[in-house]
Amino acid sequence: MKISTTIKSVDAYDEQSTLIILTNKENLAWANEFLDENSIQFLKQTLESGSSYCELVQNGQWIFIDCLADKKNKFQEQEAVRRAGATRLGRLKHYNIKEATLLDYSQKEQAFFFAEGLCLANYQFLKYFTNVKPNRSSFQTLSIHTHALSADLVQTLAVIVDATCETRDLVNEPLSYLTAVQLSKEIVRLGEKSGFCTKVFHKEEIEELGMGGLLAVNKGSVQPPTFSVLEWKPENAQNEQPIVLVGKGVVYDTGGLSLKPTPNSMDFMKCDMGGAAAVIGAMYAVAGLKLPVHLIVLVPSSDNRPGLDAYVPGDVVTMLSGSTVEVLNTDAEGRMLLADALHYAKQYDPMLVMDFATLTGAAARALGGHAMALMGTAEKTYKEQVKQAGFETYERLVEFPLWDEYGDQMKSDIADLKNIGSGGAGAITAGKFLEHFTDYEWLHFDIAGPAYMHKEDAYKTKGGTGAGMRLLVEFFRNFVN
Repeated sequence: MKISTTIKSVDAYDEQSTLIILTNKENLAWANEFLDENSIQFLKQTLESGSSYCELVQNGQWIFIDCLADKKNKFQEQEAVRRAGATRLGRLKHYNIKEATLLDYSQKEQAFFFAEGLCLANYQFLKYFTNVKPNRSSFQTLSIHTHALSADLVQTLAVIVDATCETRDLVNEPLSYLTAVQLSKEIVRLGEKSGFCTKVFHKEEIEELGMGGLLAVNKGSVQPPTFSVLEWKPENAQNEQPIVLVGKGVVYDTGGLSLKPTPNSMDFMKCDMGGAAAVIGAMYAVAGLKLPVHLIVLVPSSDNRPGLDAYVPGDVVTMLSGSTVEVLNTDAEGRMLLADALHYAKQYDPMLVMDFATLTGAAARALGGHAMALMGTAEKTYKEQVKQAGFETYERLVEFPLWDEYGDQMKSDIADLKNIGSGGAGAITAGKFLEHFTDYEWLHFDIAGPAYMHKEDAYKTKGGTGAGMRLLVEFFRNFVN
């Protein structure tokens, strides 16, 4: 039950409709077209007092004016505009306004970012309320009327917002609904809606494949695992070799027998499939935008429970690659199923593989909710491209090294490697573990910090944020242009 905002481009608007006007203090020439003399005087006084916005009612019409300030660089400025959009939404809701038309006189063509922030802030997850109406936002429709944004670009924005909302919904769904099997059904639904193909491997097929990592994690659960393969291959794809995305699909993580504490840990572990949600959402957007890129997405999925014949610390697991892993902590489960998927990706002779995962508390502690950890063996060009996309969407990346010394921590006394390190740098040693299963251009994104928010932060609503999805879509938009 996705609740988001309708976004549309309009050539004209009702003169009595609610208006949101973006401007700069230096540019108020537009005011004569919309405001009477008293309103113009009030606007000037409001801005001179230091306020960055003004709210007017003129002949029964609401007019909201947002004055956008300059920032140190364009990325900070764009983010400030997104946050201004989120703030404006709060005022629209305060006045129970259902729809508005956005006009851009900012001179910097900021309507895209303002609308993005406003509409993402309007996301709600209300599926489990017995009475939705009292909780639902009043605001429903944003029309955009500006020559700065073509109808195609407005449609692009609508797809990105829709995909972000779908991604957030997946993260916010509890295990009582979103089992691994249900996740695969949601993927099929999204594929039918946007046009990508899906193949779902169920437990018997996963056993035939020999995905020992995924099966080991699943041993403690009564719910079967799934392995979903998504593909978008348009005839005009610009890449001969596919780009492959891999997403950690742990739909709930108790830690297994290495049980997590409940408060501030296990109580929100429905979000441990945030990496899977990000790559699924990205595929949904790429197909929806019909981008000319050959893209494959791999989603290994299970919950991690301490029941039944759960795998235990000390077990040795034979992975899909044939490598053996000594399990010393069953809460380091994400890397186990990711490793199988990363090895599976080799069959595609990929141009680039990128995996996304809420993988380590170490990454969250290092970077908080403000950035994702980036690691990998891919050439510098790819790293620069994803970093650029990170700045453009303000889903920023901090690169961690993958020095050989960190790999030494992953050596086992009885197997090829073990699943946790023996010292600090937990985010990096997890990356070194995954590196073992790759032999191609590869990037790893640890999104544990920003994937789930415990309180609202502007357009990043409480709960699942969709972290990584918008970054990926920006990367692919840049890739094909």
